[in-house]
Amino acid sequence: MVLSSLWFSTTAGAAPSESNAASAQSYNLPDKIEDGAILHCWTWNFKNIKANLSQIAQAGFKAIQTSPINAVKIGDGGKMSLKSTNKGNWWYQYQPTDYTIGNYMLGTEDEFKDMCNEAHKYGIKVIVDIVANHCSSDYSVISSHVKNIGGKAFHDRLEISDWSNRYQVTQGKLTGLYDLNTQNPAVQQMIVDYVTAVLSDGADGFRYDAAKHVELPDGDSKYASDFWPIVLNNSAEFQYGEILSGGDRMGAYAKIMHVTAEGYGSNLQKAISKNTLSVAAIKNYRAYDEDMSDLDSKRLVTWVESHDNFCKDSNSTWEILDDKQIQQGWAVIAAQGDTTPLFFARPQGSNADSRWGDNTIGLAGNGNYYSSEVVEVNKFRNAMVGESKNIVQVVKNKVNMIERGNKGVVLVSVSDNENNVKVNTSLADGEYTDRVSGDKFTVTDGKLTGKIAAGEVVVLYNDDEPEVLAGDLNGNGYIDVEDATILQRFLAEFKKADGNPIVDVNDPKEFKIADANGDKKIDIQDVTTIQKIIAEFKI
Repeated sequence: MVLSSLWFSTTAGAAPSESNAASAQSYNLPDKIEDGAILHCWTWNFKNIKANLSQIAQAGFKAIQTSPINAVKIGDGGKMSLKSTNKGNWWYQYQPTDYTIGNYMLGTEDEFKDMCNEAHKYGIKVIVDIVANHCSSDYSVISSHVKNIGGKAFHDRLEISDWSNRYQVTQGKLTGLYDLNTQNPAVQQMIVDYVTAVLSDGADGFRYDAAKHVELPDGDSKYASDFWPIVLNNSAEFQYGEILSGGDRMGAYAKIMHVTAEGYGSNLQKAISKNTLSVAAIKNYRAYDEDMSDLDSKRLVTWVESHDNFCKDSNSTWEILDDKQIQQGWAVIAAQGDTTPLFFARPQGSNADSRWGDNTIGLAGNGNYYSSEVVEVNKFRNAMVGESKNIVQVVKNKVNMIERGNKGVVLVSVSDNENNVKVNTSLADGEYTDRVSGDKFTVTDGKLTGKIAAGEVVVLYNDDEPEVLAGDLNGNGYIDVEDATILQRFLAEFKKADGNPIVDVNDPKEFKIADANGDKKIDIQDVTTIQKIIAEFKI
């Protein structure tokens, strides 16, 4: 009788909004992009990003970064191989032909909007790669809209021959690409209109490609311009500039946007590739030869590798770092919490024997971004927002500890051997379980002891989050008729208004809540269990 009355009442109404578990709260993601981690979905198309959002959220990433989404040159006959006989077709993503949204590699504007909308349901923010310094090297494919923007659209055809010459670097051609006249107000407005449209479609932030190749508003002599103050004056939550191949006034760029710490990444790569890692290498964010001592580390975007150093023809990160070493480096940069780390997803199928793997633009990356080491470090980072950091060498140049307040620690080994751990810590006395391996560590009288296997990452902290209440599907703190309704609609294969299932059985937390009787499946027995609770029956 109770069952039938509940059933007929639910079929007439909409699904309760509280049942949407795809939110930042569900996955314990931080509020701000800079407090979380970014997954670089390099060359993934919009459909494949959308299809993997649940997994990305479960892996603890706060944001995803796309490749450039504007119109680009159709190169190599439109082939979708990452690497072809020349530089590789991925390179054409950095050859804009117009500043409209959507291209043949990633998808349409509507698909981009759809992806952003879905990402936000999971609490994931979207960062878009903006190529505002230059257009394609092929003048014939650049749109008339750009060519006739008003005034002079491009700088003179100056080749960069001296990379220490700021005039050449900011006013010259980067590898033959037509350099936009960034002093021209019409060009500035074109980029403003584009980023405004991208934000309107659902983006939350930007990465500016080749940022150091656009002049600054002061200190760049007669060719200075207000390009950056004008373009950056938008509603984006997070904006950073790519600064490569030398600092080139990085400190000045860092005053107006976040910047990449490529020098730090290069030093970290070298250290890990040699199986040696010192406290100094972990802590030193120095950028080339510039004095960055007064730079807030919150302004830095760090990485173990980027698409640029992965794709290099020689001495690429693919050649010197395997997936396990990427995990070690990621633990170093993500556990510290005072920079914003970017995880580059290598191509699908990429491994020690095949850099390009399946060699197809559009596919999702290989599985290292959701390895247990990366996932648990991400969750650690998200749980430690606001905590101070302390870095301690445990075994000289082989094992280091990153401690966050008195809440948790991450141990990183670059050793070829198992090592004993015996180190002072601020953690409370007690037993801790490594969230990666399940191994036990003990803190007694302020000293952490245990064993760390060769080359492994250990993540230790006690989670203060309360256990989920099985059966409370609408998340209101108690079990009521709405919860039974949600399960009944799930069993009847109802969908939410957006077409997604009422209960996401791929979400471990939501599954745990929905499996009210604990038999590891969701069925009519769970509805019955909830109804008995509501009727104050005993189970």
